[in-house]
Amino acid sequence: MGKNSRLVEVVFKGERKAIYRNRNDLEIDKGDYVIVEAERGHDLGCVSLMGDLVRLKRGKGETKGILRKASDKDKDIRTRNKAKEKEAYKVCKEKITKFGLDMKLVDVEMQHDGSKITFYFTAAQRVDFRELVRDLASVYRTRIELRQIGVRDEAKRVSGCGVCGRVQCCCAFLSEFEQITTQMAKDQQLSLNPAKISGNCGRLLCCLRYEEGFYQEIFKRFPQPNSRVTVNGQEGTVNYINVFDNKALVHFPNGPDQWLTADEIRRGKAEHAEQG
Repeated sequence: MGKNSRLVEVVFKGERKAIYRNRNDLEIDKGDYVIVEAERGHDLGCVSLMGDLVRLKRGKGETKGILRKASDKDKDIRTRNKAKEKEAYKVCKEKITKFGLDMKLVDVEMQHDGSKITFYFTAAQRVDFRELVRDLASVYRTRIELRQIGVRDEAKRVSGCGVCGRVQCCCAFLSEFEQITTQMAKDQQLSLNPAKISGNCGRLLCCLRYEEGFYQEIFKRFPQPNSRVTVNGQEGTVNYINVFDNKALVHFPNGPDQWLTADEIRRGKAEHAEQG
């Protein structure tokens, strides 16, 4: 078995994913729970991807290894840890109020061996949480990490369904967040109503990027909307471009509006013009 074929993607709570190496050639399949190396200990996660696709997603640096498949005892510990995480969430929220910190607790994740508890939070600005960490450490007697995340990361950890009715892309398959702009919505001729082009995170929908290249390629073939064109000796204005029919609606002051292809507009001659 080659080195790259041993690479396995493992997903943890909150859709946190990492790539590990199956150094011991364990017989594992997608959906199996495994124990993996972690900083100062070990953790439990679920195999989410195997094969060549993992190699393409892998970044630079050393790859930690998979220690073994999870046992029934490990799964019992996972169940107990979930209960501890819920309790830790309540405790942390109370202490945030106690110290008057301007932050929103999002999630709590306990490492499988109990050697670390991570508290994820959002905040409008930087927060001095040193007293909070010391207080939490005195309660749980383990390593405490407070990690500030963005609103898109919050939506990914909390999960939910998008306006399309499917599971949010960030939870289903996105591994990285790419830049999304309002220009993408304009290119796709969408209403700029924030309620319609924003996700549960309050940011622009990630799916606006998926078809952006297709729209740009179609628009390159046509004059821009509001451009003046001459077809069959008549001067008109490009009103709208239908990317699916690959035609533009041209308004003629002295005649009916017509749907024309890019070639017809470029030649200035429409042989079979369709009236709008």
